[in-house]
Amino acid sequence: MPAYNAIAADKLARLVGTPACPAIVDVRPEVDELLPASLRRSAEAVGEWGKELADRDVVIACVHGHERSAGVAAYLRTLGARAEILEGGVEAWRTESLPLIAADKLPPRDPSGRTIWITRARPKVDRIACPWLIRRFVDPEAIFLFVAPAEVEKVAERFAGAAFDVDGVFWSHRAERCTFDTMVEELGLGGFEALGRLAVIVRGADTAQPELAPQCAGLLAASLGLSRMYADDLEQLDAGMTLYDAFYRWCRDAVDETHDWVSHRPKARQTA
Repeated sequence: MPAYNAIAADKLARLVGTPACPAIVDVRPEVDELLPASLRRSAEAVGEWGKELADRDVVIACVHGHERSAGVAAYLRTLGARAEILEGGVEAWRTESLPLIAADKLPPRDPSGRTIWITRARPKVDRIACPWLIRRFVDPEAIFLFVAPAEVEKVAERFAGAAFDVDGVFWSHRAERCTFDTMVEELGLGGFEALGRLAVIVRGADTAQPELAPQCAGLLAASLGLSRMYADDLEQLDAGMTLYDAFYRWCRDAVDETHDWVSHRPKARQTA
């Protein structure tokens, strides 16, 4: 069993990618690999940033889960956060062979510690799927800028962000694979098995290959519907987060479940 005020790596991994995931705060002083969905903060500066996490579920991670993370978690609890540590720290996560993200794959952080991503306006499939992936598995506070196609790379350069889903950039389509595929692979997230299943659905919906999976046509229909419902791209992204949350949970937990009425039928009345 996990220690008091601690969560085991495998249990935390089940929460990553879902709306129920706690705020994961990595307080290691130096990193070259990042925990998925984590925020980077200084342990010594917890008094400055801790209030932003008041009244939230928080998991603090350091190298081995010793005094650095324990102290930060205890401090956060005085501020009203429901804080615990990652039992065994990042090394326990690594021992379980759980995914880690190469820090040098991400764009530089802004003064508030957020990554910035830029793509074309009026998103449909890939340009909602990728922000969902980044928010749920990479940087929960990531900023997304939707601009005219001709302005994407110029805006990315001005704001030190990463351009995605446009021709000629790193984060884009490769052969028959879409940008979502590229991000899952390059960010080292393939260890989340459900993402591989979801990637096939996104690819089929985004590249006019509905035959790749029965769910592709449904995702495309829902995506096109959202694009008609929302004139504001950020509002569409907010709505799309729920859509992809549902598809991800299906990919992870419900692929073998079918719909029938058996469970809803009243039991036959016994006769003497």
